[in-house]
Amino acid sequence: MTIKAQIAVPVATLWTNPDSARELDEPALTNPVHITSWLDSLTFETRLALCDENRIQSQALFGQEVFVMEERNGWSHVIITEQPSSKDARGYPGWIPSCQLIQGEQPDSETYAIVISKSTGLMTKEDVPELEISFQTILPVVKEHVDLIEVSTPLGKRMLQRSDIMISKSKINDQKGSGAAIVTSGETYLDLPYLWGGMSSYGFDCSGFSYTMCKAQGYIIPRDANDQAKAGNDVPLDQLLPGDLLFFAYEEGKGSIHHVAIYHGDGKIIHSPNTGKTIEILPLKGTYYEKELCVARRYWEETGETP
Repeated sequence: MTIKAQIAVPVATLWTNPDSARELDEPALTNPVHITSWLDSLTFETRLALCDENRIQSQALFGQEVFVMEERNGWSHVIITEQPSSKDARGYPGWIPSCQLIQGEQPDSETYAIVISKSTGLMTKEDVPELEISFQTILPVVKEHVDLIEVSTPLGKRMLQRSDIMISKSKINDQKGSGAAIVTSGETYLDLPYLWGGMSSYGFDCSGFSYTMCKAQGYIIPRDANDQAKAGNDVPLDQLLPGDLLFFAYEEGKGSIHHVAIYHGDGKIIHSPNTGKTIEILPLKGTYYEKELCVARRYWEETGETP
């Protein structure tokens, strides 16, 4: 029988199985978690191994609900319900250290606080900083004050700076944004290093970047590039608009999809390329990406209605 739990650290990494984490990954496995220390300690080779050795699947943010299917030796097999995936109809599956979860579900609320800055401090009611939480962390609002918002968290009631959040009537931005707004969200993260499986302002992979920038504008899309390419609205490649998602496949576009980017406009893309590189704006013309471009999808609409 599955139970519900909430992520109790700013960013919890979803591992392929309990044996996927290495000794050097220990800072990412604890509570409190030490994401910055972990990332700073990784070399190019040990970062690359997160992908090449299939160690990481995704990440989840503070307060997100998960289904816990089983617990084994300090690890929990979970489903991240807010990340649609062809791997499981309920959401994205993987393993999270049990110490990074708190049993129980997120309470319903009339409004939710959505973090719109890169990160913000979660404070106790005595204004003592407790955690640094990421862009797109979403928490139920308890009470609005002038400069502070009181929110419900897995740790109890806490405070957020009003200037770092937006208020929404749902668990996703209820002010649906345009394609141009998706691009603008992405531009905030230029020069951020790529992280395989990354889903936070500490680092994104290619599909984590497109997923999060669409989510920031009110659109929930599949988590992985191959699933993203099968949903949304089809867009002819000669009718692209900023905010459309572009997909790239091996064998000059005829093979399996391996990358996704956001169309920036004027023949350029904004994307999180691969290990060792950072989020960039890149002209397509003359690149190998141009040869591998195979399909485009639109998840936004100018009317603001979900496709």
